[in-house]
Amino acid sequence: MPVDLNGYWKMISSDNFEEYLKALDVNVAIRKIATLLKPDKDISHDGDHIIIKTLSTFKNYNMDFYVGKEFEEDLSGVDDRKCLTTITWEGDKLVCVQKGEIEGRGWTHWVNGDELHLELRAAGVVCQQVFKKT
Repeated sequence: MPVDLNGYWKMISSDNFEEYLKALDVNVAIRKIATLLKPDKDISHDGDHIIIKTLSTFKNYNMDFYVGKEFEEDLSGVDDRKCLTTITWEGDKLVCVQKGEIEGRGWTHWVNGDELHLELRAAGVVCQQVFKKT
């Protein structure tokens, strides 16, 4: 059964983010800036329609999608690539698969208490981030 992701979430931890960015071939200057940031997540979840806004002082990224429907995702705000993205519920986890140049790319969101967990994956590298609901 899908969980309610609605809310504003503040990052409290990030593990292995720079290695994840290296796997995406993000240039060193952007990697250094990105690893210093603690972005917030503003999530609006209404049935199968979900909007995830990743907000920081450097750059914002908005993802607006319907669960189960493949779409072309423009990642120019991340690593300047495009992929075919599909997001589905697997139990109480929101799982994203991004098909494109980078093998094994995607992410998973799940809630544990008042924490939102995010696992980012690319080319065998895994980054774990945790956000707290405000």
